[in-house]
Amino acid sequence: MKLAPRFAVLLATAAVVAGCAPQTSDNSSSDKDETSGTLRVWLFQEVGNDPKAKVVDSVVTAFEKAHKGTEVDVEYIPIDTRAQRVKAAFNDPKSAPDVMEYGNTDTAGYVHDGGLLDVTKEFGAWSEAKDTDPTAKQSVTVDGKQYGSPFYVGVRALYYRTDVFKDLGLQPPKTMAELASTARKIHKAKSDLYGLVVGGAYTYGAMPFVWANGGELATAKDGTYTSAIDSAAAQKGIKAYTSLFTSDNCPAAKCAVMGGNDTITAFAAGKAGMAIGGDFSHSAVEAGKVKGKYAVVPLPGVASGSVAPAFAGGNNIGVLKSTSHRTLAVDLMEQLTSKATQASMFDAMGFLPTFTDVRDAAAAKVPFEKPFVQTLAAGTKFVPASPGWSEIDSSLVLPTLLQEVISGKKSVAAASKDAAKKMNSAFSSAG
Repeated sequence: MKLAPRFAVLLATAAVVAGCAPQTSDNSSSDKDETSGTLRVWLFQEVGNDPKAKVVDSVVTAFEKAHKGTEVDVEYIPIDTRAQRVKAAFNDPKSAPDVMEYGNTDTAGYVHDGGLLDVTKEFGAWSEAKDTDPTAKQSVTVDGKQYGSPFYVGVRALYYRTDVFKDLGLQPPKTMAELASTARKIHKAKSDLYGLVVGGAYTYGAMPFVWANGGELATAKDGTYTSAIDSAAAQKGIKAYTSLFTSDNCPAAKCAVMGGNDTITAFAAGKAGMAIGGDFSHSAVEAGKVKGKYAVVPLPGVASGSVAPAFAGGNNIGVLKSTSHRTLAVDLMEQLTSKATQASMFDAMGFLPTFTDVRDAAAAKVPFEKPFVQTLAAGTKFVPASPGWSEIDSSLVLPTLLQEVISGKKSVAAASKDAAKKMNSAFSSAG
């Protein structure tokens, strides 16, 4: 296996071809289905990526052994710059990977752009696919066709420092109001800590506040989406979240630019009393200074004892339409998302499997997963199933909204109204 540098500049490489077979489907924009050569793979760079890389290395080694004359070139790309990289790949097939990890919110947009390969036939014939969680399967489905294989599912909950809470005589908050007051108590008593570390670029850390207050990202009618981010309920949630960017909790000067990975990094480094993180953040926290000194509970909602709706996140792995190695690429996709790989990735990274039987077994042996399973059971939310979402996400409409409010440049009403206009424009242009 040849492992590319994780932050290397994207290079256009030519595959080494030892033989060709007829194209297997007119769905592919390539006229080849090469049976050997180099397969290029893009996977996301995680906080604490080494455990993920070890699992992938094992899969790749077995794949190369089973496919003589085939080499797999893996590159780990920064999540925050994926939009630019993927757009370039779609526009220039010679620079594109064969197999790619992508966020489940990107599916509709990538299909609309013509970048992902329709693997409905192969996915349906794959014996393991029948055990895929229906929600996870939906995340790779557009207009009844599959464009990839689910890799993992994830939701966020509230990480908190057990040593800090014990020292200050605090209990895990049961409401969002208590969450805010607890955060300020922590910072007041320990000024070197953020109470609750939050990020102005952390969309999925902010959205539970909107959803818990009855707001929505958008509403749908006859397949057409209209933004609802400027509704009264959504504005209430935005106010609740942005009110945490203050000197008595998480100063705007430091926290407004933070993304989700930044907040987890701060918590893991012992710089915060609480953080909103996913089950997928576990390995990074375990590798930090707070190991053995934290616990997790569901993020509380508005009413006492309720759970704030979490974004039903996760990633998928798909094959690019431009691949000249269709059969090999689909096989590698299945190996990277197989039950065995997902079980190993759970052990390595804490990523919740998308296969119901594998996830049940994983959660049963790891008590840590209980609050995340509870969050899933309480009800989750997803982004609008519109190709326009990719534009909304990549153009940072929601982070811009948050940062405009946090900086004081605009009121919640003005910023959310402007964001709604941008969202509606994206929905309209996407069709």
